[in-house]
Amino acid sequence: MGRPGRWLAAVQIDVEIDGAGDVPDEEQDAVRVSRAFERAYPQAYLRFHRRDGKHSELSAASRAVLTHLAHTGPLTVGEMAQHLDRAQSVVSDIVTQLAAKGLLARERDPANGRRTLVWLTDDGLAFLDRDREVLSVDLLARAVARMSPQDRVALVRGVRALVAADDEDRRTTGENPTSPTRRTPT
Repeated sequence: MGRPGRWLAAVQIDVEIDGAGDVPDEEQDAVRVSRAFERAYPQAYLRFHRRDGKHSELSAASRAVLTHLAHTGPLTVGEMAQHLDRAQSVVSDIVTQLAAKGLLARERDPANGRRTLVWLTDDGLAFLDRDREVLSVDLLARAVARMSPQDRVALVRGVRALVAADDEDRRTTGENPTSPTRRTPT
């Protein structure tokens, strides 16, 4: 085994970016800031990622039903089965399990009383919100509470600016700006 503390020293890389923006060459400055961000990001992820086993709560099929309903609105079991390309009996079983957990509810279609629609409950919507979280809001809030108001604003503004700049880059290259897939640098 290696020397104690060696891994920790490798993770705690200097991410100083004082003077960023002072370099006359914008491309060099962009590379310098990018390297600093790349070194800081793993530290932030390791400190703040969720550790609650979020994906063990539901099967992928159950999660797909919830997510699909969130995008489409109320549907019948038959409509969901068609959309998800699954047997109606399978989707019906999934809906029954999710309803028993309080995440879905069945209700009569107001336009056609013979039809039963399935929709997300408040608990189902809250579950999806929590399930989408990559980082722990609780862990982040503890750290953010120690930041100055200016640093808080700068943190969010900087991440939003980074995403917006990437969106613009994707638009100019014809890529889908909302796709989360990783592209190869040009």
